[in-house]
Parts: sequence; C-alpha cells; structure tokens
Amino acid sequence: MDKRIHSKIFFSLFSIITIILCIMPSHIHSSTLEVDTLALREIKRAIDPNSVTPSSYLNSWDFTVDPCESTGSQFLGILCNMPLDESPSRVTALDLNGMGYEGFLTPAIGNLTELTVLNLNHNKFRGPIPETIAKLRKLTRLTISQNFFTGAIPQEISELKKLEYLDVSGNRLSGLIPTDITGLRSLTYLGLSNNGFAGRIPNLTGLWQLNTLDLSVNQFYGDLPNLPLSLRNMYFHHNILSGHITPLKGLIHLKWLDVSDNRLSGAINRDILSLRGVVHLNVSFNRFTTLDVINYSVQGPRLQVLDAQGNHLRGHLPVNLVTFTNLTSINLSNNQFSGVIPKEYGTKVQTSWKRLYLDHNFLTGNLPSEFTHATNLRGSLANNCLKCPSNVLLCHGGQRAATECVGQHNQ
Repeated sequence: MDKRIHSKIFFSLFSIITIILCIMPSHIHSSTLEVDTLALREIKRAIDPNSVTPSSYLNSWDFTVDPCESTGSQFLGILCNMPLDESPSRVTALDLNGMGYEGFLTPAIGNLTELTVLNLNHNKFRGPIPETIAKLRKLTRLTISQNFFTGAIPQEISELKKLEYLDVSGNRLSGLIPTDITGLRSLTYLGLSNNGFAGRIPNLTGLWQLNTLDLSVNQFYGDLPNLPLSLRNMYFHHNILSGHITPLKGLIHLKWLDVSDNRLSGAINRDILSLRGVVHLNVSFNRFTTLDVINYSVQGPRLQVLDAQGNHLRGHLPVNLVTFTNLTSINLSNNQFSGVIPKEYGTKVQTSWKRLYLDHNFLTGNLPSEFTHATNLRGSLANNCLKCPSNVLLCHGGQRAATECVGQHNQ
C-alpha cells in the first residue's frame, strides 16, 4: 500500500516538473563562436609571452573556459554579445590598451567580424597593419596609436563604412593618405600624427562629419587641401606645407587651428582672424610677412590665443588687436616689427592680456606707462630697440646693440 502511494506521489511530482520545464522560457548560455575563439588564440600567440605580465589582460585569457561565458577575472579586455536564441556569442570589443605588449597583429583579427571596437593603444606592436582588418565591417572605433606599426595604411580600410574614430598616431607608418579614405562618411576623428606619411594631402571634403583632423609631425607638402566644413579642430603642425593660408577661410566651425612649423607664406589675413569660432590660432614658425588685423568694434571673434612668433612679419604692431575682447595671450616674438608699442596696449596689459611676447623684434621708443605696473603680465620685450627700464620685469634680457638699431628710430 505504502509503495503504491509513494509511486503515485513520485509520478505526480515528475509530471509537474516536466510540465514546468516545458512551459518555462529556455535560457541557454550560448558558447563563443569557434572562429572567434580561434582568432583570440592567434592574437595571444602572436604576442611575445615575456611581455605578458601577471596583471595584464592577456594573462587572464584561459582557453580552458569559454571566452564569452567567462566571469570574474577571466578574459579581461573583451566584450561579447549574448544572443537570446541558441546562436553562438560573438566578440564585439577588444581592448588591450596600454599593456606594453610586444609582437604582431595577426591577420586572424579579421575573423572577429562582429567587432565594433578595437583598441591597441600604447603597446609595442610592430609590422604592418593586416589587410584583413577590412573584414571588420561593423567597426566604429579603431585606435592603434603609440605602437611601432610600419608600412602604409591598407587601401582596404575604406571599406569600414561604419568607422567613426580612427587613430593611428605615434607609429612608424609611411606612404600616402589613401584617396579612398573619403569614403568613410561616418568618421568624426582622424589622427595620423607622428608618423612618416608624405606627399600631398588629398581632398578630404567627403569626410563631411569630421570634427578633428590631426596630421601633425609628418612630411606632408604642397598647398593646404580642401577640407570638410564640419572641422572644429585642425592640427597640421610640423610638416612641409607651403602656399597661403586663405583656403581655410571657409571653415566656419573651427575652434582650434595649428599650422605652425611649416613653410606657409604671404599674409595672415583678416579672413582667418575673422573666423568667429576660433579660440586658439597657432601660425608660428612659418614664412608669413603680413598680419592683417581689422577693427572689431562690434562683437568679434572668440580668439583667446594668438601665436605668430618666428615668422617674417614686418611693419608696426597691429593696434586693432585690442578690439579682440577675448584675447588673453599674444606671441609676436622673433619677427621684424618696428616702431613704437601702441599706447592702446597699455590698457590691455592691466586688464585682460595675461601673456605678451614681443621680444626679438625692432621695436623703438618708450613703453606705455602701464607696462611698468603690469605685475600679472607674463612675457618679454627683450632684444628690441626700446628704452626699457631695467626694473621692469618684461625688459629683462637687455636690448639689441645700437648698431642693430640704426635707422629704426626714424620708422
């Protein structure tokens, strides 16, 4: 009797559990797609194990467990999607930033076709950028700066249509900018600085969403190119660019403009100084001869910093600089300015101007009286032809010899 009761109870419980399991939504943890797991193995294998420290992400890659199902301190540096169905998980982000890894980037990276983010900054990767990177069609962010990559940017990179952020700065890359790069219409940041790129800069107007363009410290030459109107930050310093600066006058959204240390010539004209959004303008160490500043009696540009040192600027100091209401820092040193310092500068050094460098010119005459009391002003008036009192801090460094100033007092 007891056996029959127990059997009925067991059968009833078994039936209930079976029914519950049938009606419950299945929640299955999908394992990582095998191709992705193999790609991660190849990435680790291509890196010198001596550069993998105990605390680094790669040291946590233990392939006895599934990469996308790992928890805690395993498989650091990767993110995966978690499908609701029974399809396998895919690696969507790979971040090995700042670990100091030495080795190569394996072509197997191209098999992680669901990647949206690849960050390898601040390591010691060497060799070429694999052409297979073009298979990562969902990539939105590619950053491999501060490594030792060599060779050219693969032409195939133009196939990454979803790319928004591309930074390959601080490597040993060379060659030309791929002309097809303008096909990356989603790009907002392009950083190619501190490499060995050369040649003319192509027409980049096709990158119509680009906010920041950094081509500094390379060997680009020729005239300034046509650039997208969306640009806000432009860094072209330390190249071999020549011609005039006028092509930039249409970049109405610019905030930061640095074309220093090139071979640009002619005038720093009013069209550039009139760009209302620019707060920092660096045109230093070029071959400009004229600084064309107009009067902004009405609300003018937002310019805060003007650096035009190391050019061939001549004539009198521009009085109209005092009409730039936001200007706080001016460097016009190492030019060929002559004549007296405008008396209007006196008011500014006691109010809004915080830095004023006029040294190494051919300025003459007495200082505006306010200069002797400008205790919060940093700068220099040294190496001119001024009557500069030794007790004025800005005068420290002395003036030019009288023989260098012959004829200057009559200008």
